[in-house]
Amino acid sequence: MKQTHSLWTKWKGGAFSVAVILAASITYGGYRYTRSAPNIPTAVVTRSEFVEYVTVQGQVSARKSVTIAAPYEAGDLQIIKLARNGSEVKKGEVVVQFDATTAAQNLAQDKSALKSAEEEIKQSQAQARLKEEKDLTDVLKARYDMQSAQLDASKQEIVSKIDGAEANLKLEDAKQKLQEAETKLKSDHESDAADIADKRQKSEQAAYSVQQAERGLTGLTLRTPIDGYVTLQANWRASGPMGNPIPFRQGDRAWAGAAIIELPDLSTMEIGGRIDETQRSQVQPGQAASVRVDAIPDKEFSAKVAQISEIASVDFSGGWPFPRNFGVDFSIAHSDPRFRPGMHATIRIAVDRIEDGVVAPAEAMFRKSGASVAYVLHGSEFREQPVEITRRSSGQVLIAKGLQPGQRVALRDPTGGQ
Repeated sequence: MKQTHSLWTKWKGGAFSVAVILAASITYGGYRYTRSAPNIPTAVVTRSEFVEYVTVQGQVSARKSVTIAAPYEAGDLQIIKLARNGSEVKKGEVVVQFDATTAAQNLAQDKSALKSAEEEIKQSQAQARLKEEKDLTDVLKARYDMQSAQLDASKQEIVSKIDGAEANLKLEDAKQKLQEAETKLKSDHESDAADIADKRQKSEQAAYSVQQAERGLTGLTLRTPIDGYVTLQANWRASGPMGNPIPFRQGDRAWAGAAIIELPDLSTMEIGGRIDETQRSQVQPGQAASVRVDAIPDKEFSAKVAQISEIASVDFSGGWPFPRNFGVDFSIAHSDPRFRPGMHATIRIAVDRIEDGVVAPAEAMFRKSGASVAYVLHGSEFREQPVEITRRSSGQVLIAKGLQPGQRVALRDPTGGQ
């Protein structure tokens, strides 16, 4: 009886221990399940096309644009009216107005000089007509006197020799006076014509000055030849030698020919960027690309590589020391009216495609002891799995070994490591 009680006690104690261990295992398993699976984000490894991208940072620009510049030979060029940067303008609208006070005064003076020159011509023409009329009268009188003298001289056969000689002398004198009158008529005519021609030349010069002044005055009002959006250009005189360029502002003084406004042709918008020399061999004209413009976050644009510069050039936007890289232009399949020059864009160029590959998110790869690993979900726990990666691109990796399609991998290290 005592032996039976002892056996029962041992069995009871063993059963209790097993129950405790089982309960602890269930509790630990439940803890691991609730700790691992629900709280760690995961993704599924897929068999799909892997696209390798080269990412380029760029800017929106216009292939064609119209530059509105300050006029030449217009004197003082102080801006008293200027269109707002980024504003929409219509063809013919005034976008720049310079102070016209001095130009208007110069025009008034030139018009006054022209009027005086025209009055001088009229006065000279009137004097020439009076002089010509007098000279013609003198010629007619001299011709009449000569004819009278000829008539008297023809009577010498019936008059005395003395009267005949006197008549001949009068005839010669009349001929001389007629010649002098005709010479004076011709001389005065030529002199008056030269004087009038000189005054006409002065009048033409004055008229030209008026035309220049009128053009100068008109040139102080600059209108846009096309519809567009205003892009104010830098006033290099107001910008410091090392500071950021300052756009023109109302009240600034411009110099002759200074570019004040650029109006991009919005129908010719494109994207420009630069690629490193290590990427140059991967990028070729005609490759497809996708574009994201920071200012238009709700849309992705399709594009193609249009052209790549043959020679590397200094990239002054790349920070010191300035790198040398290659310019690349992208043509956009369908533009957007919201595009504006200078908008920042991120371009992804598809440089290679693997049609059938094992693809996983790049954030599912972790470095442990110098090797790449992934954490694969088995039931309610994650198991570390060494992985061999062939390529990385745009948030994805191409797997050579270690993972299979359909497996679910952790997107955060479940061990708490980095």
